[in-house]
Amino acid sequence: MKKVFKWILAVAVAALVMWTFVFLWKKSRPVEVTYEIVVAEKANIEKKAVATGKVEARNEIQIKPQIAGIIDILYKEAGQMVKKDEVIARLKVIPDMVSLNAAESRRNLSKINLQQAETDFDRQKELYEKQVISKEEYEKSTVQLKSAREEFETAQNNYDLTKDGITQKSGTQSNTLIRSTIDGMILDIPVKVGNSVIQSNSFNDGTTIATIANLNDMIFVGKVDETEVGRLHEGMPLQLSIGALNEQQFRARLEYISPKGVEESGAVLFEIKAAAEIPDSAFIRAGYSANAEIILNNVTDVVSLPEHVLQFSHDTTYVEVVVSETPQQFERRDIKTGLSDGIRIEILSGIKLGEKVKGSVVSDTKPKIN
Repeated sequence: MKKVFKWILAVAVAALVMWTFVFLWKKSRPVEVTYEIVVAEKANIEKKAVATGKVEARNEIQIKPQIAGIIDILYKEAGQMVKKDEVIARLKVIPDMVSLNAAESRRNLSKINLQQAETDFDRQKELYEKQVISKEEYEKSTVQLKSAREEFETAQNNYDLTKDGITQKSGTQSNTLIRSTIDGMILDIPVKVGNSVIQSNSFNDGTTIATIANLNDMIFVGKVDETEVGRLHEGMPLQLSIGALNEQQFRARLEYISPKGVEESGAVLFEIKAAAEIPDSAFIRAGYSANAEIILNNVTDVVSLPEHVLQFSHDTTYVEVVVSETPQQFERRDIKTGLSDGIRIEILSGIKLGEKVKGSVVSDTKPKIN
């Protein structure tokens, strides 16, 4: 029994030693690596700069009142189209009691002076007809009467304006009626009926009754990085992509490049503006976010390779050209490159159309150990 056990142990030790040798032998064998084969193809390559921003109306007009008061009626709401001079709202004037009292006093005083001037004129006219006074004195009384009438009319208008914001002579041209100054769409009416508003003066901008813009004249306002702004110039074409319209694209033309940059999150950005070409079939709302692609340079029908196949050694760029596909064998070849779009790169020399080069690793396998 002991001999059988010794034989079994000896066989097990021998098997373990043999397995160890086989394992180490297989471990030392080279790894079998398979590479992707990439073919040099013709392509159109464009170098683009991307600017993020939004689409705005070129001119947004803020309508402000000419007098202080309270919003009495709003005739329009945001989203409606208006014509120039169309009434948007009406104000109810709340007069200042001091100013109203002064205007009323001036009106009463001018009325007394007018009555006196009329009495003097009637007297002078009667004397003139009897040839008691000269024509010169009669004409003086006529001038005094006209002056008194003008003064009374002015005082009356001033009183009406202070009290109601409108005069009999002004008719429909009342300061209480807030009118549009342009043709366009109402973007916003920030006030409500009952709100107090003030006119623009030296101390404040006044209360905005409505914001109006012509949405047929839109511009893209965005920012580009300082590394790309030097290659931009006015008149360059842009391609606008608006996310709210399912990435629908529109053409635009660069109009303005800011001469001063602004630092944001450690990067210096420059503002640009471009006139957008919006077809009649599309409705663009002011404030839509958009991206603009600016073509800085482009080449067509050139030999190209994916950028990931390039390798670098000091100042030299090279690729590994396929010598044999089964088994895979490669040789190094130096190349010269041109324009790149970040995915594909132009090959100026070193590789011809249709040649195959080594790409990324497809698989790396080692022999299996049973």
